[in-house]
Amino acid sequence: MERLNADLKNSQFQRVYLLYGDEGYLKKNYRDSLKKAIIGDDTMNYSYFEGKDIDPGAVIEMAQTMPFFNERRLIVVENSGWGKSGGEELISLLEAMPEYLFIIFIEQTCDKRTKFYKACGKAGSVVELAPLTGEKQKYWIAGILGKAGKKMRESDIVHLVSMTGDDMVNLKSELDKLISYVGDREIITAEDADAIVNRRIEDHIFKMVDSMGRREQRQALEYYYELLSRREAPFKILSLVARQFNILLQTKELISIRTPEKQIAAKIGVNPYFVKNYVIQASNFEMNKLREALEACVRADEDIKMGRMTDRLSVELLIVEFSK
Repeated sequence: MERLNADLKNSQFQRVYLLYGDEGYLKKNYRDSLKKAIIGDDTMNYSYFEGKDIDPGAVIEMAQTMPFFNERRLIVVENSGWGKSGGEELISLLEAMPEYLFIIFIEQTCDKRTKFYKACGKAGSVVELAPLTGEKQKYWIAGILGKAGKKMRESDIVHLVSMTGDDMVNLKSELDKLISYVGDREIITAEDADAIVNRRIEDHIFKMVDSMGRREQRQALEYYYELLSRREAPFKILSLVARQFNILLQTKELISIRTPEKQIAAKIGVNPYFVKNYVIQASNFEMNKLREALEACVRADEDIKMGRMTDRLSVELLIVEFSK
């Protein structure tokens, strides 16, 4: 992303950009920023193609069309699937780009072995855009708040992200709600977040399993009933509970061999901010209890699918058993 930011800052652009990755917010943001910087509001010399049924010949034809009353022509090709396969028809174009032409490809995933990927790399820049985590995420949030004249303590930012997850589209939406909610007040608190932020289901699951580990059976069941009141499917809840127990088992095993917390975060795939929470939660369960819980989740899944028990009751009994 440093290269993208430098290009935008210096107004010196690559002829080809291939942007890919899971973070939709960043892909959209950089796409729109590059479009505005390269061609502005010129719609006559801008072409947009989207989807897996794109005709490469149509893209090439447009690329070979001289711009009208402008020195530049910009083409954006999104979600074509060429990042994984195909797109070979454009390689000759990428190898000999007309002076006036700029192309931005936006894909979900890419195979670095393909000819298309390699051709994009030779012609310009290939950038993977993953969700921001750790310090980069904190600075991004602080930047959004700063533009609105707001501030949050670092601990309250961590609390907010624990509620929303790392998805930047969702996080930006909740930040906008918080900024509007506090009005003229400068400081946004964790209490403000608790008041209006939509909690993701994973946050409820974490707290429910945490209550189970602390043997707080009533509280664990209350979290479960709250999820049901929000019309979350019991089968989905079971799946996420199993995932949580699996993460805790991995965490427990990594702790037993004295793995540093930073490496634990990478191995179990969680935000480094929250790894301490998983370490603490794992400490409330014995290793064999976590294995038993995972096996119980598998049995509950089978009971539901075989019709031996209703999904709602099956999950409820699981919670009761492992919070005794």
